[in-house]
Amino acid sequence: MEKPLILVTNDDGITAPGLRMLISIMKKIGDVVVVAPDSPQSGMGHAITLDTALFSKKMKIDLDNDDIEEYSCSGTPADCVKLALQELLPKKPDICVSGINHGANSSINVIYSGTMSAAIEAGIEGIPAIGFSLCDYNWDADFSHAQDFIATIVTQALENGIPKRTVLNVNIPKLEKKKIKGIKVCRQAKANWKEKFDKRTNPMGKDYYWLTGEFELLDKGEDTDEWALANGYISVVPTQFDLTAHHVIQELNTWNF
Repeated sequence: MEKPLILVTNDDGITAPGLRMLISIMKKIGDVVVVAPDSPQSGMGHAITLDTALFSKKMKIDLDNDDIEEYSCSGTPADCVKLALQELLPKKPDICVSGINHGANSSINVIYSGTMSAAIEAGIEGIPAIGFSLCDYNWDADFSHAQDFIATIVTQALENGIPKRTVLNVNIPKLEKKKIKGIKVCRQAKANWKEKFDKRTNPMGKDYYWLTGEFELLDKGEDTDEWALANGYISVVPTQFDLTAHHVIQELNTWNF
């Protein structure tokens, strides 16, 4: 049988260890093409490049991946997927996988995530897509315990298909493999960031700011991604990009417009 074509991307940049691990996992499943940012793009959300030119360069990062085409892109994660689909890939991919992100993209973090925005961009184009994140922000994080779980999730997605207009948001706890209890399908937890800015002044007397904050979990449910991660499970949240609040339409129709 013909191997599936897998588009691999991320938001941490083409040299990120998480991406390199994801490539090694996907090589065992199908034919891989990599299109990833040439520099870190974390927190870019679904930004796209409109006012400057995009540049792409064919790369060879790992000698072990001689059979894999890799391209760096000067744009955002969403740009990478757009460019891949329109210019770089020989045909439409069977699946797009994004990650493995250095850091969690659970609950409200999905809104800001470049990792998930790349997956969502593929989903918008009708391509099954999954974003993978590890709950460890360290650049030298150990991704090895996630390999079998990621392979299982991608294989199941290829075999069963992902429902249209839906992408999967997968978060993996920072645990030894033997301590991971399994994979749990969840809903996104209600949470937000209690933010503030650390105001400072540079030697020239000009003010500048660093965004800081504390994560605030507002959800005590045991069916959420945050609960799953805290209790030793890998969370899988089906995520849609139709942002319509359908349950509010009836109420708004009572307004006197």
